[in-house]
Amino acid sequence: MANIIAIVWDFDKTLVDGYMQDPIFSHFNINGSEFWKEVNELPEKYKKEQGIKVNPDTIYLNQLIKYTKEEKFKGLNNEMLKGFGKKLKFYSGIPEIFKKTKTLIEENDIYKEYDIKVEHYIVSTGLTQIIKGSNVMEYVEGVWGCELIEAEDGNGNKIISEIGYTIDNTSKTRALFEINKGVNHHEGVEVNTKIPEEHRRVHFINMVYVADGPSDIPAFSVVNKNKGATFAIYPKGDMKAMKQVEQMRIDGRVNMYAEADYSEGTTAYMWLCNKITDFAERIRKEEKEKISQYAENKTPKHLLD
Repeated sequence: MANIIAIVWDFDKTLVDGYMQDPIFSHFNINGSEFWKEVNELPEKYKKEQGIKVNPDTIYLNQLIKYTKEEKFKGLNNEMLKGFGKKLKFYSGIPEIFKKTKTLIEENDIYKEYDIKVEHYIVSTGLTQIIKGSNVMEYVEGVWGCELIEAEDGNGNKIISEIGYTIDNTSKTRALFEINKGVNHHEGVEVNTKIPEEHRRVHFINMVYVADGPSDIPAFSVVNKNKGATFAIYPKGDMKAMKQVEQMRIDGRVNMYAEADYSEGTTAYMWLCNKITDFAERIRKEEKEKISQYAENKTPKHLLD
């Protein structure tokens, strides 16, 4: 379906100021810096002690479960995670830009004729349940993130106990192909299902990927290679982060970058709205040309003697 424009968002430091786990630490009075320090030391610890490799992007999930079982995160379950989603601190202009980018196209009569739509997706190494509890979900078509399985504790209460599903910085590319093929819309369609590009639900050329840094380079590369658009975000006033995304632009990793502020009139707001409009206009012209080709084939008429 060539009429769908997809904006695919990273989450931490792209939409929220910080990490989505911050409300968990605040609620249980845990030092977040210490938690992440422990997590960052785990790959080397397990390599040294057991000679095994762990995924540095998702090993934090084990630490969440460990803290829960030790009652540092007493009673933590999926319902609580959803509640923490309501406490997230989003950057300025979120979720307003989600709504604006949809209405910009879908309420414009020029594009209504061709049923051109804008959809938002979130692909994150964070926790799906926190994202689903946040105030952006009203505008989001689908979420790819990490999922945790619950079990009962000794008192019959549900707590997180096992890892169910993970997304890391490399498997984000898998999520992009699942969006591309419409896995979450078409029953029986999987990421490896062979579908010609012209019949896929969201064409990569109609996709914008928005994220904050080098960890998203695999996803940026997939979108760039397939002629979509890429946009990087950095926190206001953070010179180190700005230099990082500027280098990514120089290296051709991203098309453009801006401060993490999506308020009307900011660079991020204007670039995203302009890019979406460009996509919509290209789709409109392509569809108009297809129709005109059929119109040129005149209906046969009776020949006059």
